[in-house]
Amino acid sequence: MGIKNDRVKFNVGGRVFETTATTLANAGRNSMLGAMLDDNWNLLSHDKESEKFIDRNPDCFSVLLDLLRTGELYIPQNIPEKLLYREALYYGVLDHVRSAKWGQFDGNRLRLSRSVQGQAPGDGTAIRAGPDGGCCVAHGCMVHVYDWMLDEHNPLNLDYQRVNDVGWVDPNNIVIGVSERLGRGDGGMGLFSSHNGELRYKFQVSHENHVKSYTAGALSFSSDYKIFSSCKGRSNEYGVGVWDQVTGKQIDFFYEPLGWSLGDADKLQWLEGSNCLLVATMFPRKDNCYISLLDFREKKMVWCWSDVGAPLTVDEKRVRDAIAMEDNSSICVVNEFEELGFMDLRSSAATSVRWSSRSRLMKGKMPEEPCYPKLALHGGQLFSSMNDCISVFCGPEWVLTSRLRRSYGGSICDFSIGGDRLFALHSEENVFDIWETPTPPII
Repeated sequence: MGIKNDRVKFNVGGRVFETTATTLANAGRNSMLGAMLDDNWNLLSHDKESEKFIDRNPDCFSVLLDLLRTGELYIPQNIPEKLLYREALYYGVLDHVRSAKWGQFDGNRLRLSRSVQGQAPGDGTAIRAGPDGGCCVAHGCMVHVYDWMLDEHNPLNLDYQRVNDVGWVDPNNIVIGVSERLGRGDGGMGLFSSHNGELRYKFQVSHENHVKSYTAGALSFSSDYKIFSSCKGRSNEYGVGVWDQVTGKQIDFFYEPLGWSLGDADKLQWLEGSNCLLVATMFPRKDNCYISLLDFREKKMVWCWSDVGAPLTVDEKRVRDAIAMEDNSSICVVNEFEELGFMDLRSSAATSVRWSSRSRLMKGKMPEEPCYPKLALHGGQLFSSMNDCISVFCGPEWVLTSRLRRSYGGSICDFSIGGDRLFALHSEENVFDIWETPTPPII
């Protein structure tokens, strides 16, 4: 690390600041300030010689320099936060500002940060958290994209094609899956710029060397740059397609077996540990529920479960969402009363759902316009939405530990976790909430 008396002077907008190589090293190698240091974190020789002039805002530089010195962020009232964020982006220390502004994600410590009102009421399809703290909201044929400061970028208009799912490839690109329109031969899936909405390329489905139109449904992504989507074509293109997200080329397709459901899937989840894809089709999209794990290397279904033929004494046992938990070798499902159920992935034979009565939170009738429960797993915590709240479950027995609720906006139709934030989309007022973990108190 640099020597503390290895000083450097900056003239920022007419104000002189003096600091050390040690403080600059805290900015990181990939920052503008870190680039002034050599491989041993000492000042480069040409940067020792003179005062460095930077034609930027000196008040913001003072705040950022103090952050690098102390690790604490204090923003004076005379500095707009967005101005500080812009300057932090210029110096390459935006991640430091974000880390200091809110703490590491913890579902039990989340606090409502703010709510954002959408452009039109109702019809919210999905909300997806971005990797850098932003999000995107699918609303009918539109996708609204927000950066981590929650400034909206140019919305994406999919020419009146209904958006079924959307996902982030990286902070600069999103994938959108839409429905095919009869008589138009369009639909499918495309890669778009999250900044200006530009269509980078479309993902095509080929069947017997012919390009086919299709409806793209649920999406999932793997760490080796593959994109998965459930697909419904007009003839034999029912199943799950796989594309290379770098080239946009189709590299595989898992066709739907007779008597099963893949192309109508509500949810896809890539499992890094087992290199398999969870595919779940739930009621009421189908009359029955179908959950399976697909191994694309061997082109087979390695695990499956369905409620076809199962006796249902009460309708509440219908599965509304599912999520795989690799650490527990199990799949968690939820019914419309937020009762959690578990199935063992280690058993290749058909297994029954072990419903957990201790997790049951609600009894009675559903609202007139219900939003069915959704599940998410993050940082060893299980999240489940129900009506206007989100429940957090922890521990080996998945005990309810906290609930997130606010009254405005109606039922939660979708939620997503990413970039150290939880985003919850409400159905009635097209409003979404942002939940953040506050920084620990300074002792």
